[in-house]
Amino acid sequence: MVSVKSLKKILFIAGLMFVLPLSVYSQSEPKAESRKYSNEFLKIGVGARAFGMGHAMTAVSDDVHSGYWNPAGLVGGSLRPEISLMYSSYFANIATYNYGGFTLPLDSAGNKRFGVSVIRLGVDNIPNTLDLVSNGNIDFNKVKAFSTSDFATLLSYAWRPAGFQKLSIGTNFKIIYRGVGRFGNAWGFGLDVAAKYKTNRFAAGLMIMDATQTYNMWTFNTETFGDAFINTGNVIPENSVEITRPTIRLGVAYEVIKTNTIGLLIAVDNDVYLDGKRSSALISAGIASFDPKAGLELSYKSKSSGKPVAFLRGGFYNLQNTVNGEGESVTGLFPTAGLGFVIKNFQVDYALANIGNFQQNLYSHVVSLKFIVPSRDGGKQ
Repeated sequence: MVSVKSLKKILFIAGLMFVLPLSVYSQSEPKAESRKYSNEFLKIGVGARAFGMGHAMTAVSDDVHSGYWNPAGLVGGSLRPEISLMYSSYFANIATYNYGGFTLPLDSAGNKRFGVSVIRLGVDNIPNTLDLVSNGNIDFNKVKAFSTSDFATLLSYAWRPAGFQKLSIGTNFKIIYRGVGRFGNAWGFGLDVAAKYKTNRFAAGLMIMDATQTYNMWTFNTETFGDAFINTGNVIPENSVEITRPTIRLGVAYEVIKTNTIGLLIAVDNDVYLDGKRSSALISAGIASFDPKAGLELSYKSKSSGKPVAFLRGGFYNLQNTVNGEGESVTGLFPTAGLGFVIKNFQVDYALANIGNFQQNLYSHVVSLKFIVPSRDGGKQ
């Protein structure tokens, strides 16, 4: 079990990783720019349970996935270490989106918990045709493949303040790496803060993503593409700092049915983006855009243990203004559905989620696996 003293050392080192690159990078005085949709890959979500429930997880999540949805929820579930893996593919397997998470308690009472989450969104085997034509001749041997990848590592810590058993607090320190082959890459650093309040049936959650603003420091290897960009009239990018503005997640959840065998949970979330008016936002006010979502989960509980062992889920997200195939302005949403089951210390979840546009039925199959490390006596606790 990791001690609190060791955790403080880890967070101190992480803090140095945040401060030192900024101080060194600032010496070159790159331009800094706040960009809408910055680090958007961190808005996709993790865990098939969340996809099945329309991403309405801020007040619901209470396991290893809380490192992403609401780190304060890490202290709300099992007292054992947990491991989770997720795989999904987009656009006919052109892009892959993968996640791995781990969490463990820092005390025997479960009031303090640490977690690590790793996320990757990537497109591999992209042909580089910049050197396809040389001296007027086509040479396919000069076509090389490259990958574009977005990575994020979240270091999470959550705790219950003494005397407040219904309240938990959490934080994420995030490290981001984004690369486009040999052409350019960026390192980013930021901080999330969160809180969760939970009673027997009701829960409320709050998370401020990028509370400190997240800074991506881009460096471009212009020698790998500069001549081709000049010849084709493209602007050569300059080293810069990309700033990600905060996003506020708000969520409530209520278990409307809670018996010895059946449970029905309803959740509603709203993401408030503070990076300006988003083009398809259903509601915008000044610099804020609102993204509501909702989901429900029907669970069946084991008669012997009283714990949920099977799930049916549904929900929606991306409630927004859009234009249909006839050019008419309409309000649309992306429906989601999913299911899950528990076998001993394993939980397998599946979701079918629409990640395309409203003119095409582009659905992604999302599968995730969670493992709760058993205690020495074989129980899950």
